[in-house]
Amino acid sequence: MKIDKYYRRIIDGVPTAVVVADKNLKAVFTNTAFRTLFPMGQADGTLGTVTGCIYAQKKCGGEECRGCPLFDAFEDAFCSNQAIDRRIYQKVNSEGVTHDVSYSLTVKPLGGGLCMGTIDDAYELEIAQELQTAKSIQQRLLPAGNWAGGKRYSYMYIPCRDIGGDLPDVYTVDGSACGVIADVSGKGISAGMLSAFVKAAYDKNEYSPAKAISNLNAKFSELNLDERNYVTVAAVRIDGDSITYSMAGHNVPILLKTGSGITRIMLNSPPVSNWFENPSYYEDVIHYRKGDILVLLTDGVTECKNARGEMFGADGAIKTLSVSRTADEFIKNLEYTLKKFNKNLDDDITAIAFDL
Repeated sequence: MKIDKYYRRIIDGVPTAVVVADKNLKAVFTNTAFRTLFPMGQADGTLGTVTGCIYAQKKCGGEECRGCPLFDAFEDAFCSNQAIDRRIYQKVNSEGVTHDVSYSLTVKPLGGGLCMGTIDDAYELEIAQELQTAKSIQQRLLPAGNWAGGKRYSYMYIPCRDIGGDLPDVYTVDGSACGVIADVSGKGISAGMLSAFVKAAYDKNEYSPAKAISNLNAKFSELNLDERNYVTVAAVRIDGDSITYSMAGHNVPILLKTGSGITRIMLNSPPVSNWFENPSYYEDVIHYRKGDILVLLTDGVTECKNARGEMFGADGAIKTLSVSRTADEFIKNLEYTLKKFNKNLDDDITAIAFDL
């Protein structure tokens, strides 16, 4: 008994992830390294339980689990009494969110009705977990409420990967509601890091949208990135009866729905980048009336293509806005229409709408 505890302490301290299962394919031991890789799992129980498998863990090992690579690896090791090497692809829970992981598993019979599984390529599994953490952090960067400066707003943010490159933000400056929507170059981790920079660097105390974008460009220049990195931005400040707006390389129009129709608002300025020395950013003003709706979009909306290669376009957004009575209704209609238009979105989809 003392020897058993001694060996358990040794295995618990090794850096390799280890899980030991009995003939019923129930995990009777997992070491610290294993539990670190699967933080949503339990210390012992079924294989599904210890890995945090998203499927019905109470039924783990039953007929429902036939075809599970983790289950099959242990079963084959028991049946053949030989070591089994497998590449495992699995869906697990992490902080309440489902994500895919993969790793190399070696299962060896120990005798006495036990098999031991050791995990290699754990680095890949750790990357998946880090990506999930980054995704969780990025979600916390999104607007938290639905009111700013006395204006009700709604927004949509659908990244095409775990980490997105779009950034919607809504806040209040001197009693006025402000909105900014940014789209950074690239996708994935690098885009996510750049969008986090934009979130931190954009001056939300600056009253002028054009000045805020100019300040962002100055801070971006300090990063000394190459020409492949850039950010397009559209920013607005909503006052009593007017909207002050500015754009930086954002070729998607701001849309204003009024009683007489929908106005497309454009303003040509260079993107936030290192392409030009001391670029100038301008702002303009447009008036509105109570009951109007203001919409900011990224090109993931307008450039969304269906299976036939047809583009959703600004016209698709305008058509959706024309049948929407409120900002919230527009966002819901837009999400439904885009997912119906293309079930496999291949770009970040972001929009903000204000009830004026």
